[in-house]
Amino acid sequence: MGSGSILRFMENEAQIVALSVMALVYALKLRWIFKKNLVKEITPAKGDPQKGARLSLLSIAMPWTMESMLKHPLRYFEFVIFHLGVTAAIAASFIIPYAPKLFTIESVMYLFQGITGFAFIAGAVRLIKRSIMPDLRLISSMDDYFSLIVLDVWLLTAFFGIPNKDYTALISFFIMTAFFLIFVPFSKISHYLYYPFARVYFGRHFGRRGVYPKVGEKNMEAAK
Repeated sequence: MGSGSILRFMENEAQIVALSVMALVYALKLRWIFKKNLVKEITPAKGDPQKGARLSLLSIAMPWTMESMLKHPLRYFEFVIFHLGVTAAIAASFIIPYAPKLFTIESVMYLFQGITGFAFIAGAVRLIKRSIMPDLRLISSMDDYFSLIVLDVWLLTAFFGIPNKDYTALISFFIMTAFFLIFVPFSKISHYLYYPFARVYFGRHFGRRGVYPKVGEKNMEAAK
C-alpha cells in the first residue's frame, strides 16, 4: 500500500470506523441517561422552572450572568478560543477529504489555521495552570491531564495539516483524529454530552424554587 493509499484510508475508512465507535458509545450513554428517573418536585413552585432551565442552558453564551466569568473575563475568552479551535479542527477533518478546494482559498485556510493555532496556545495555558495552581491540582486527575495533552497535540497536528500540502502533517492529523474520536467517549472530554441534561435539570430545580438566578429578575428576562 503506497503513501497515497494510506492517507486516503486514514481520511476515509479509518475516520468512519472511529466515528461509528463514538456514535455507538454515545448511543449507549444516552440510553443509560434516559433510563434514569428524575426526582419529582413536590414543593410548591415559587418561580418559573422553564425560565430557569432556559437561562441555565444558555448561560454559557451569556457570560455576564456568571459570577466566575465576571471576576475572570480572560478565562472565558480562553474557553471560547479553545472550543472554537476544537470545532475548527473537527470541521477540517471533513473539509480536507471531502471539500479540499475550500482550503485553496487562502483567507479560509489562514482563518482555520489561526483559530487552531490560538486554541493550541489556550490549551497549553490550561495545561500549565492545571499543573502549577494548587486549587486546580487538587481536583485534577490523570484523565484531566491526558485529555488536555491529547487535545493539544491534535490541535497542533490540525494547524499543520490544514494547508493540505504536507503528507507527514496530514497523516499525523488523521491518525490523531481517529484516536481522538475513539478516545473521547471514554474520557472527561465527553462532558459536553451531559451538559444540556445537567443544565436543564439545574435550572428547572432551582428555578421552581425561585432561587435561580440569584441576582434577580433581570437575568430571567434575558433568557426569554
